[in-house]
Amino acid sequence: MVKYDAIIIGSGQAANPLAKKLASAGWKTALIEKKFIGGTCINTGCTPTKTLIASGRIAYLVKRSADFGIHTTGYSIDIEQVIKRKNAHVLQARESSAKSLLETPEIDVHFGHAMFVGPREIDLTRDDGSAGRITADKIFINTGTRPVIPSIPGLADVPFLTSDTILDLLEIPSHLAIIGGSYIALEFGQLYRRLGSEVTIIEGDVHFLRHEDEDIATGIREILESDGIHIHTGTKVEKVSKDDKGIRLQLSSGPITASHVLVAAGRLPDTAGLNVAAAGIAVDKNGFIVVNDKLETSAADIYALGDVKGGPQFTHISYNDHLIVYKNLVEKGNYSKAGRLPVYCLFTDPELGRIGLTEKEARDKGMNVKVATLPASHIARAWENDETRGMLKAIVNMDDNTIVGAAMLSVNGGELMSLLQMAMMGGITYDVLRDAVFAHPTFAESLNNLFARLK
Repeated sequence: MVKYDAIIIGSGQAANPLAKKLASAGWKTALIEKKFIGGTCINTGCTPTKTLIASGRIAYLVKRSADFGIHTTGYSIDIEQVIKRKNAHVLQARESSAKSLLETPEIDVHFGHAMFVGPREIDLTRDDGSAGRITADKIFINTGTRPVIPSIPGLADVPFLTSDTILDLLEIPSHLAIIGGSYIALEFGQLYRRLGSEVTIIEGDVHFLRHEDEDIATGIREILESDGIHIHTGTKVEKVSKDDKGIRLQLSSGPITASHVLVAAGRLPDTAGLNVAAAGIAVDKNGFIVVNDKLETSAADIYALGDVKGGPQFTHISYNDHLIVYKNLVEKGNYSKAGRLPVYCLFTDPELGRIGLTEKEARDKGMNVKVATLPASHIARAWENDETRGMLKAIVNMDDNTIVGAAMLSVNGGELMSLLQMAMMGGITYDVLRDAVFAHPTFAESLNNLFARLK
């Protein structure tokens, strides 16, 4: 049996920086990856989807060029070139990450499958056919998640797509039906609408984007529907079948026929074959690994990081997870995920940047809040750019004038949200931002007018 100081299973956005930092601290480290270095973010998440969304935005702007006095003679979309560009970005990011790991002393990178056979003992089956048992003082699991495939009669008998497989689709669907109304569904829906597809989004919940405030969810829905996307809420897919006309979806509201179906119904932890029970690792009812605030599992000296532990499934959360365990184990700190501000972006166009509490959450907590809102059409730069869809919203605790949450639904919404995030981190009150001098005309300047609405 080969002994390491640390074993890291999975090569996600917590695993790679953690491996390099542990190795630099003198820990002999094994990193096990069953497929591609970089995890979901680089291979099937952030990098490929945002690269594709950039192509969709160019198509959108070209289509609107006459609005800006620029007349084109028409355009066409070369989907093979779009996918080729995406693949080049993914490959560059993946190879850069792999090179960095492989060149770091004290790291052994193993491509293969890991399975627990006992506390801190792992059977490793490598891709080259070799196998062996390894152990370590500390083990870290960063295996991520996989798409959920719902149990819909007939679905398994049609060639459906997932958020993974649609990334390599070399045709533009004439009609893309999306099962699920999640953030993934909305991003892909708008992308393919801009590439020329008819798009139908089918959400079983009667509430559209139930985790957002109703005014923000309504604003996003209006934007997508103004783009020509059909959105059905409170609608179940009862059966799926294929015929000469395409893929038929029997909805609770009636049938539709699509050329392609994308399943975007959530994600589950990718722990298949890990045999976590053999290590004494507890999981919840959905299979996510249970951790405490310091990311410790129920098994001594075993940690779970990133999406596999449940909770917010974002690259930036995974990255921050690695800082918590590294600082605690190597720097002897006392860090935890408790009190970590919720922060994320929905990369529709315009995008939604979200930080902290929603208005509903703040009021449910009994906080003395006031809410400032500003239509994006009142942002000078947005008006000048003719990008006026959306709204800005901030929630302020009037007991101490601090900002406790914000939703920036606007072009550059993520960047605006980040400004408010820094204010929240630094305890800067809303009135300081209201009276601050921001360069004109920038999107940041809109914070003056947003907070001036609080009386």
